[in-house]
Amino acid sequence: MTGSAAALKGNAYTSVYSASKAALSTFAKTWTADLKARNIRVNVIHPGPINTPAFAQLSDEQKAAFVSTVPMGRAGQPREVATAALFLASADSSYITGISMAVDGGTTQV
Repeated sequence: MTGSAAALKGNAYTSVYSASKAALSTFAKTWTADLKARNIRVNVIHPGPINTPAFAQLSDEQKAAFVSTVPMGRAGQPREVATAALFLASADSSYITGISMAVDGGTTQV
């Protein structure tokens, strides 16, 4: 599933959005328990600011405000989220389930 870094870090004026994205983490945990007998793994990726067409439509000030929260100092690229999703979908992550993975340049870690 795809959530948002907003699920992992409190931001002003985003309570409903953040709560809805945080719910995905709980779904992943409970569905992991529900689906274990079927060997189905469930994980969530929580992206931070990503350079998407929607991000490109923001003003320069808005972009700068988002990027200022990222310890790596830049917005992520869609490919960086995609490779995390591919990893979780691959056999390379066969012993990973029920997690919430932040793909956010460290935004939710500091």
